[in-house]
Amino acid sequence: MACSALRTVVLTTRPLLQFRAAPAGALHFSTTTPAAGEKKHYKLCIVGGGAAGISNGSKFGRKLGQGNVCIVEPSEVHYYQPMWTLVGGGVKSLTQSGKAMADVMPQTVDWIKAGAEEFSPENNLVRCSDGTEITYDYLIVAMGLQLHYEKVKGLPEAFQYDGVGSNFSSKYVEKTFRAIQDFKGGNAIFTFPNTPIKCAGAPQKIMYLADDYWTRNNVRDKANISYNTALPVVFGVKKYAAILADLCQRRNLKINYRHNLVEVIPDKKEAVFEHLDTGEKITFPYDMIHITPPMGPLEVLKKSPLADSVGWVDVDKQTLQHVRYPNVFSTGDCSSLPTSKTAAAVAAQCGILYNNLSAIMDSQEPGKKYDGYTSCPLVTSRGKCILAEFDYDLQPLETFPVDQGKERRTMWHLKANVMPEIYWTGLLKGRWAGPGFYRKAMRLGMGK
Repeated sequence: MACSALRTVVLTTRPLLQFRAAPAGALHFSTTTPAAGEKKHYKLCIVGGGAAGISNGSKFGRKLGQGNVCIVEPSEVHYYQPMWTLVGGGVKSLTQSGKAMADVMPQTVDWIKAGAEEFSPENNLVRCSDGTEITYDYLIVAMGLQLHYEKVKGLPEAFQYDGVGSNFSSKYVEKTFRAIQDFKGGNAIFTFPNTPIKCAGAPQKIMYLADDYWTRNNVRDKANISYNTALPVVFGVKKYAAILADLCQRRNLKINYRHNLVEVIPDKKEAVFEHLDTGEKITFPYDMIHITPPMGPLEVLKKSPLADSVGWVDVDKQTLQHVRYPNVFSTGDCSSLPTSKTAAAVAAQCGILYNNLSAIMDSQEPGKKYDGYTSCPLVTSRGKCILAEFDYDLQPLETFPVDQGKERRTMWHLKANVMPEIYWTGLLKGRWAGPGFYRKAMRLGMGK
């Protein structure tokens, strides 16, 4: 009964989202763009055109109307980055993961095609790279984070060599599958750095896909596969960690804990790791390596009054409101929210943010509280997936009335085919705020 209900929900999500999507022809439009160097005032300024920025722009563009909301974003292409695991695994193409920014930009907002160069929250001011100065009544910061390949000695130069890939950049993700295809045996290493990253499950998901590919192509018995992670655990949530550790043992995938990548020597095919508990430097020879780079807040945020001591936008973890500037909110990867940085977290956060910022705009107190919900679809092979969902306390917060700790084909279908539709036609349109409603409906009073 439960599995039947799960299949019904998964298989019917796509037409339901299509019914709610914008009418035909609405994907191509022109937005009003202020001239470079112009001074402009908006009721709401959103900095960042990723998942959080576009979703908030859609929501508040409808609420506030034309000319009252702007999005500051220099990129010409918008990527659905959760698909890059499947691109690196040879399941999807890079072109399937991206759309022109103009096609996802809400038609009710002004698009400032520039980057933010300075924040002056005391003056309600954002200065842009093209000279545009924007003053605002309210500000949402949704800039994402920064990849730091350069903090590993030998990178990014090593990507010019065969056998080296990374799913975290559009520049290198296609190299991952080429490295998997070209691998004929030897040592394959998958890394996790000693920093917060977006989608903490991604570094091991590509290992499982590679293992599955080599098994299908009669290479697996020639491969020594290791997961070298800076963390002391394979996954932060105990339930899923136990399942994944058992999976790795059964499939002979060696986990080296507290190993942080510090150098790649591509001409020798060697990777140097620091053991974080002993300080020892250990050199691993490799024939194929997938690199997850160190990550961190953008420099423009680190030097701004909006930042906490590390450089993330300093917000209350329940209301998403800035702790010092009440007219500023933040969501997504650039925020200080102590939860995994995923698109699923963004969806839940955007729902909370919309309610709380709307309340402030209406001279009311913000009343909605974010529980830290996030999700990580842990792809374990081509065709199987564990859907991890959890909260701030790292407790499972599962949507479906089945044990989501089991590998399921339905969860693979959800990850590979349904979630992209939810993203493009639900989240970016401001009409998807996570599965909370469906969780309550499907679990029929069973609680979390």
